Amino acid sequence: MHAPIGHFDDAALAPAPDRLDELTAPVADAVRRWNGAVPAERIVYVDTDPEWADTAVFVEHYGRELLEQSANCVVVAGKRGGGTSLAACVVLSTTRVDVNGVVRRQLGARKASFASMDTATGETGMEYGGITPIGLPADWPVLVDPAVVELPYVLVGSGRRRGKLLVPGAAFAELPGAVVLEGLGVA
Repeated sequence: MHAPIGHFDDAALAPAPDRLDELTAPVADAVRRWNGAVPAERIVYVDTDPEWADTAVFVEHYGRELLEQSANCVVVAGKRGGGTSLAACVVLSTTRVDVNGVVRRQLGARKASFASMDTATGETGMEYGGITPIGLPADWPVLVDPAVVELPYVLVGSGRRRGKLLVPGAAFAELPGAVVLEGLGVA
């Protein structure tokens, strides 16, 4: 198998359905149940060193062009009254999430902020630094910047710090709870 983006050893690549044992339980379950127009076999698992999980270090090792083809998935908490709701935001790595504008309004929250590490990992069942939009709780909104959907392939976390997923951009718009939201990612 050859990587659709990046410079990876072909031996480290496999269709995600063939590497379910390398994924966290919620991510593996989501790949197993995948039913979008983009076939699950087009989602590629890449075995990578967890020491290189952070984007800046990762692109230095696997190709600087990946910076423009990488996305971050962050968990945000919206608060209104006494309640808190969680959502995920997926933006290109070259941008930041407009938490206090676009996200807050979309969630109908009085205040929005990044969720704590304990909340993000506890609620997703994923490792911090590897959170991916694939396999999130079904009732969460998954807010996706249109620039992510427009790319042929996007590098995202795999649910663990070890490993990444190469996902066709169009697949992000098909995730449960997905809302493609203009202005989500800002420079």
